[in-house]
Amino acid sequence: MISGRILGIRPEKVRRANEKIIMITDPIHPEGGPPADTAAWKKIVARYQQPAVWRGVWQVVNSLAPYVVLWYLMYLSLAVSYWLAVPLAILAGGFMVRLFIIFHGCGHGSFFKSRTANDVLGVITGVLCLTPYYRWRWEHAMHHASAGDLDRFAYRFARNPFILFLVAPLYLFLVLERFPSAKAGRRERLSVYWTNLMLLAMGAGMSWLFGIKAYLLLQLVVMMVAGSAGLWLFYVQHQFEGVYWQRRDEWDYAKAALEGSSFYKLPKVLQWFSGNIGFHHIHHLSPRIPNYHLEKCHRSEPLFQGVKPLTLLGSFKSFGFRLWDEQRQKMVGYPARAIVRNRRAGKDGC
Repeated sequence: MISGRILGIRPEKVRRANEKIIMITDPIHPEGGPPADTAAWKKIVARYQQPAVWRGVWQVVNSLAPYVVLWYLMYLSLAVSYWLAVPLAILAGGFMVRLFIIFHGCGHGSFFKSRTANDVLGVITGVLCLTPYYRWRWEHAMHHASAGDLDRFAYRFARNPFILFLVAPLYLFLVLERFPSAKAGRRERLSVYWTNLMLLAMGAGMSWLFGIKAYLLLQLVVMMVAGSAGLWLFYVQHQFEGVYWQRRDEWDYAKAALEGSSFYKLPKVLQWFSGNIGFHHIHHLSPRIPNYHLEKCHRSEPLFQGVKPLTLLGSFKSFGFRLWDEQRQKMVGYPARAIVRNRRAGKDGC
């Protein structure tokens, strides 16, 4: 298990896999004392951390019910043509993204006030999203503890659109999520095994209803749409023009949240399907804020008005970013890679 002190949070906040839910809410300053404005922003975000049961229930209903209905319509449409079923599967992929955001909120313990309710809903939505709940929750806590930390981030990940939108979703759902991490605790490993068993049972039942060929095709379409959208959101939320990255000894929790996580200003329909996760700067500042309070928090507080929005059109520029240039403190593309290499070579030769 990675040391909490190394990650810049108090060790007691990073628990082993078989203990309580991981919550990262108490950052410390690299020099040992809290940032000057810690008390201010913690007071602000605390106003929005209280879950609203009725809003959570309504979000489950308006996400899960359409998803189930779409699968039923796919079943009926197969009697006519695959060409009717595939567009429904694409739309179902959009609702799978929304279900994943609910799953994500449950993992942070923010969706409902009840921890049991979060865990039960998290396991259910995890199966629907092909993701083991407890294993994902454990690993996702690492992401929040190290976002913007160059000593914890491997930024040489393939950024080719073919990899990002086609290969990566298949690898994520069919390989990565099917096997437990060697460092995972017992609960996380069991989460993977039980999720795999439930997916096998669900796949057998759906194959019996749809036919194995039809079910696998439709599930593949749903998975690819949701996976590609989810990976793009994750990608663009931390790699954009003006993004904040620092070495661990200079890393600051609040700056990493407000400057290292994007305010992805999406069209309203895409904001709805993505469950407000575009307000990612708020989410990283306080993972305890439910996703249905993120927009209100952003719009109500002057602290967040200076955060520059990233538009849908502007986000496509992120495709050109390949490496982080530490000297210029910015993301650069492959044409600049030779410059970076030359600088490193020059340092090595000194």
